Amino acid sequence: MLALRPNCECCDRDLPADSPLARICTFECTFCADCVETRLGGACPNCGGELVRRPIRPEGALARFPASTERVLKPHKACAA
Repeated sequence: MLALRPNCECCDRDLPADSPLARICTFECTFCADCVETRLGGACPNCGGELVRRPIRPEGALARFPASTERVLKPHKACAA
């Protein structure tokens, strides 16, 4: 089951579980669409894998299996302001 991390690892933007702006790789590294398109070139800076739209968990399932609250922020060169 996906963790549905709550933020972009690059800019720390909030990404709620129902956000259509969340992007993930196969390791569930999580980024916002803006960072993926403008800073990361569509590739995960951790593993080099493709970043794709994160699925949205149905509301009923989200109540039983809540999203993660653990924020992850990593200092990637591409994310430096």
